[in-house]
Amino acid sequence: MLFSKSFFISTALFAVLSVASAAPKAKASKIGQVGAIHNAKDFCLFLPPMYGGDIAANEDRAVAFCTKANMTGAPKAGVLPKGFIKSAHITRNTAAGWVQITGRMDGKKYGLNPKDGGGQYDIKAPVGSSYTGYKYFVELVEPDSNIYCLRACKTKADCPVNKSTYGCKKVLGGNYA
Repeated sequence: MLFSKSFFISTALFAVLSVASAAPKAKASKIGQVGAIHNAKDFCLFLPPMYGGDIAANEDRAVAFCTKANMTGAPKAGVLPKGFIKSAHITRNTAAGWVQITGRMDGKKYGLNPKDGGGQYDIKAPVGSSYTGYKYFVELVEPDSNIYCLRACKTKADCPVNKSTYGCKKVLGGNYA
């Protein structure tokens, strides 16, 4: 009887361990949660994870897309469609510790709705997002006016996240030509 009970327990334990080891492993990090800004030609923007998604509706799910593949500092980021970025102007404030990119885009290249007033991405949404080398960021994408703006900052005060409905020109200023 002792043998049967031990055999039964061993068999049950083996079955449980087999199922547990067959379960899918959690991924080390989500795809495209980290962006990078190197210069006006090499940078990333957060966008909806799927072609044609609305900006605000995807604030919690957006992923980084970069101007080129395999960009340093942006692991697992996607690549922006060719022709999406129409202009990019970089401003750096090394004393304050921030960098900013502003410019024009062609939202049609990613299927963005030209009536979409846009929205804001920052360190709170999408959850877990960041820019390499910076603690904070604020990004607005406005498909209805085909402009975007992004600032990555060392300090919270330099990345105003409480003005999401004001638009790029009022929140970050800059060159949108």
